[in-house]
Amino acid sequence: MKTVTSVSGGQSSAYIAANYPSDFLVFALVCIEDRNCTPKDQKLVQEVSDRIGREFIATAEDDTILYTMLDLEQYFGQSVEWVAGKPFDHLRKSSLPNIMWRYCTELMKIKPMFQWWKNTIGEPVEMQIGFRAGEEKRATRMLDACNKDGLRAYGKTPWQKPVFPMIDDGIRRDKVVEFWKGKPVRFAKQNNCVGCFHRNPLVLRKMFDLHPEKMKWFADMEERKGARWKSEMTYRDISKHRPQAEINFEEWGCDSGHCGL
Repeated sequence: MKTVTSVSGGQSSAYIAANYPSDFLVFALVCIEDRNCTPKDQKLVQEVSDRIGREFIATAEDDTILYTMLDLEQYFGQSVEWVAGKPFDHLRKSSLPNIMWRYCTELMKIKPMFQWWKNTIGEPVEMQIGFRAGEEKRATRMLDACNKDGLRAYGKTPWQKPVFPMIDDGIRRDKVVEFWKGKPVRFAKQNNCVGCFHRNPLVLRKMFDLHPEKMKWFADMEERKGARWKSEMTYRDISKHRPQAEINFEEWGCDSGHCGL
């Protein structure tokens, strides 16, 4: 069984890629089509376009993650397979994804990775997931979706067996952070979409300061769809909150258990 490591742009999945060699490294990029959010580095834009095989306009993720993937390739001496689904703007859904209906992860992370697997490998693989010791509940939720052979399916096709090397070896966050100190890899303060609805409103308000154009895209999407990312408030309302003096991102993790796929 071939081994695949899902690298999300965070330090944990990168730690696995560095310390538990696999046959393939795969990164799923969330694309959007707002040119106000296009990175200013045109060489980067062209590089990403080449990697995903179509014009790259922008991502809902922190642009630093794009550099992370390129840095990791240099550090590992191993190529990263970039995959991307349809741009967020063109997903044919009547409403926005939310905590109860998380179709964004399925369509923009899992589906393009599955299609890459189908075209490249076509037989079940061992998928290394970047959950750390202390995150056993996240792993359990993922394993609960597996069949009796320990395989997760997309549609009706079993294709991956999730494994969690850091949980098995008792690797916690402090060891991961220490490992990456001084190494030539740039990391974002938080990976995945900057405006993810799983994030606390305090964090989302800070994101309006750090990524104003991208957070405007999230707010505009609510008005375009006539829907909300979070049931309790709109992103436009969040943008009007008084900013916090300081946010320690380490205290605001995500336990959704899926976006790092």
